[in-house]
Amino acid sequence: MTKAEIFEVTKRNLIELLPELESVNIEPEQSMKDLGANSIDRADVVLQTMEALEIKVPLHQLGGIQNIQGLIDFFHDRLQG
Repeated sequence: MTKAEIFEVTKRNLIELLPELESVNIEPEQSMKDLGANSIDRADVVLQTMEALEIKVPLHQLGGIQNIQGLIDFFHDRLQG
């Protein structure tokens, strides 16, 4: 799966939880917090994305990720090996 495909899955999950973002141009360098997602929303997006990608990762491993691109990169690396 490409990084672009992972971004689309992540974005879809983000919009599903925060429908007000549907009209917003979401970019990978943005953080979910900056887009208005609280900590529960962010955890839900991550969990839904992991489920869609069939990845299991302890959430504490995602602690240092600063933006959506970091999440995409992390998931892409996990899918590669």
